[in-house]
Amino acid sequence: MSSKQSTKDRILDAAEALFADRGFAETSLRTITNRADVNLASVNYHFGSKKSLIQAVFNRFLQKFVTHLDKELTPIEQGLDAPSVEQVLHTLVKPLMSMDKDRHEGSSNFMKLLGRAYAESQGHMRRFMQEHYAHYLRRFTSQLHRAAPNLANNEMFWRLHFMLGTVIFTLAGSDALHEIAAADFKESVTLEQTLERLLPFLAAGFKS
Repeated sequence: MSSKQSTKDRILDAAEALFADRGFAETSLRTITNRADVNLASVNYHFGSKKSLIQAVFNRFLQKFVTHLDKELTPIEQGLDAPSVEQVLHTLVKPLMSMDKDRHEGSSNFMKLLGRAYAESQGHMRRFMQEHYAHYLRRFTSQLHRAAPNLANNEMFWRLHFMLGTVIFTLAGSDALHEIAAADFKESVTLEQTLERLLPFLAAGFKS
């Protein structure tokens, strides 16, 4: 790995952790450079602006996520019969699990970041997502439309966001949930088991 790559990764790692813990508005570039042990010129060189750095943090997660999602969606799209809601939602399991394989607490950090982006009204992120990842969202929602063809578009919008909020809350706090399950119920739970327990709940809510 070159020194430039090493510096860029250190900045991304520091920004990811700080944005997830403190939010975007409360995290200054100076705080990030101190955590990453780099100078401000390095951030400007690699990213140009704080907004571009935020987008790069998300992009690092999403590039791999959509690669896995593509593999999960393709066989469902090619099927002659309409999928069930459960089958469509299950396409998210391996992509989310891949985040934890690539990075420590990856899925939890990503959900914290996603929640922050919604709560702090990061308008540039909406434009960024539309430009780079809208295709994958359309593919996912088109399969949900196949699974629930009678659902109006506006109702689809609301139910998707209710599901997203539930996923963000569950995975962003997964460590605490797993600790409670272990302490109160002597239950050792993995991320995959959490997702497999969550999906039927989401499907039931979506179909209600």
